[in-house]
Amino acid sequence: WITERKNVLSGVFYLAALLAYLPFVRLDSGPALAPRRRRSYAIALLLFACALLSKTVTASLPAALLLVLWWKRGRITRRDLFPLVPFFALGAVMGLLTAWVERHHVGAEGAEWALSAADRCLIAGRALWFYAAKLIWPARLTFIYPRWSIDSGVWWQYLYPITAVAVIGLLWGFRRRIGRGPLVAVLFFAVTLAPALGFFDVYPMRYSFVADHFQYHASLGPIALAAAVITLRLKAAESKGGQAGAVTRRPRSSAVVFLIPATCLAGLSVCTWRQAGIYRDLETLWTDTLAKNPSAWMAHYNLALIRDAQGRRDAAVAHYTEALRYQPAFAKAHYSLANALVGEGKLDQAVAHYTDALRAEPAWPEAHNNLALALAAQGRFEEAVAHYLEALRCKPAYAEAHNNLANVFAGQGRVDEAVRHYTEALRFEPGFAEAHNNLANVLAARGDLDGAIRHYAEALRIRPDYAEAHYNLGLAFHRQGRLDDAAAHYAEALRINPAYAEAHN
Repeated sequence: WITERKNVLSGVFYLAALLAYLPFVRLDSGPALAPRRRRSYAIALLLFACALLSKTVTASLPAALLLVLWWKRGRITRRDLFPLVPFFALGAVMGLLTAWVERHHVGAEGAEWALSAADRCLIAGRALWFYAAKLIWPARLTFIYPRWSIDSGVWWQYLYPITAVAVIGLLWGFRRRIGRGPLVAVLFFAVTLAPALGFFDVYPMRYSFVADHFQYHASLGPIALAAAVITLRLKAAESKGGQAGAVTRRPRSSAVVFLIPATCLAGLSVCTWRQAGIYRDLETLWTDTLAKNPSAWMAHYNLALIRDAQGRRDAAVAHYTEALRYQPAFAKAHYSLANALVGEGKLDQAVAHYTDALRAEPAWPEAHNNLALALAAQGRFEEAVAHYLEALRCKPAYAEAHNNLANVFAGQGRVDEAVRHYTEALRFEPGFAEAHNNLANVLAARGDLDGAIRHYAEALRIRPDYAEAHYNLGLAFHRQGRLDDAAAHYAEALRINPAYAEAHN
C-alpha cells in the first residue's frame, strides 16, 4: 500500500509512451522519415499497452496527448486524431474490462453504488476540490477518508461542480493573456482523475469516494504547472533592472532558485518519513486510520481481527460492535463478532449475530455451520441440523459441516446417518483427524472394534499428539483384552495432557 507499485510501474510506462509518441508528431511525414515515425508510433502503442496492463487508470493517455498537442499548437486537427484512434480503442476495451471485473468479481454493486447521475456529478466536483486541496496542503492524510453524505437536494453541494467548471471557464477565457498551459494542466488533472471521480463503480467507493493514491498520476499536471510558474517568475526577476542590475542580483537569484525547491523537498521528505511510519504494520495503519476517521467501519473491523488474534477478546468485541454501529448490514462483522461471543460463552448473542450475518449473505456456508454449532450447544438440535444441511447445500464438499452434522446424528442415535456423513467428511478431507476419531467412536459403539481401531490409528498417524484419540484407542484395545496396548495409549494420552481425568481412571 505504501509503495503502490502498480502506480509506479504504470506511471513509468505511461510517461515512456508519451515520450515515444512525441517524436511521431514532431517528425516530418516525408518518406525519408517514415520508418522512424512508424517505429516511434509502434513503441508508443506498445508502452501504452504495458501501462494499461499495469493499471487501467492510464487509459486517459490519448486524451492527455491531445491536450499536449493543443497546448503546443493551439488546435486539434483530424490528422492529430486519427493516429490516436487505436489508443482510445485499447483504453476503452481495458476500461470496460476493469468495470466488468469490479462489478462481477470484486463486488462493486449494491446499495453503496446506487447513485444517480446528479449524485455522481456532485461527487466528482467535490472530489476534484478534495484532491487539489490535498495536493497543495498534504495534511492529515489517512488510509480511509470519511464517506461523504451525498444529497442532490442540498443546494450547497452543487457549489463543488459549479466552481470546478467555473475555474475551467475562467482559464479558457484568459488563455490568450496567460497562455494555454494553466488550462491544460487543470484539464489534465480532471481527465486523468475521471475514472476515480465516481462516474464508474469501483470497490473502494464502499468505504470512501476518495483515496490519496487515486491522484498520483493526475498530480503531474498541477505539479508541472507550479514548477513552470516558479521558473518563469524567477527568470522574470533575473531579467529586471538591466544588465548591470542583473549582474549584481544573480547570486541572490541563484540562491532563491536553489532554496525554493530545496525547502519544498526537505519539507515533503519529512512529511513522507512521518507518513511512512503509519504503514509499519497493519495494527499501526488501522489505529492511525481510526484516530483520523473514527467512523471508518472497515478499520474497526480489521483492528478487531488483530485484537482477536492477540487474544484481546474484549477489545475485539468493542471494535466489531463499532463497525456494526456504522455499517449495520456488514455480514463479516456480524460473523466475526458471533465467533468472539461464542468464545465468551454468550451463545444467545452469538446466535443473533450469526442470524444477522445470514440475513445479509444467505448462502454463506461457514456462517450456517457456526450457527448450527451454537444451536447444538444450546440443545436446539433440529435447528442445528437444518443449518448444517443448508451449509452442505451451499458447499457440498464442506468436510467440517459433514463432521459436525454427523456428531449431532450420533448424539441422537441416528448411527447410519452419522457414519454416512463422517465418511463424506473423510472423502472430501482424508487428513481430517477429528472425523477419523469421531467415526471410530461410532464404529466402536456399534461393536466394530477392528474398524474403530483402524480409524483411531489413522487419526494418530495424522496427528500424533491427539490425546483424545490415544484414550479412545486405549478403550478399544481394553475391550479386546489387549491390556498392554491399552495401557500404552492411556499413558500417551496422559503424557500429552496430564489433566486428562478419564485417562487417569
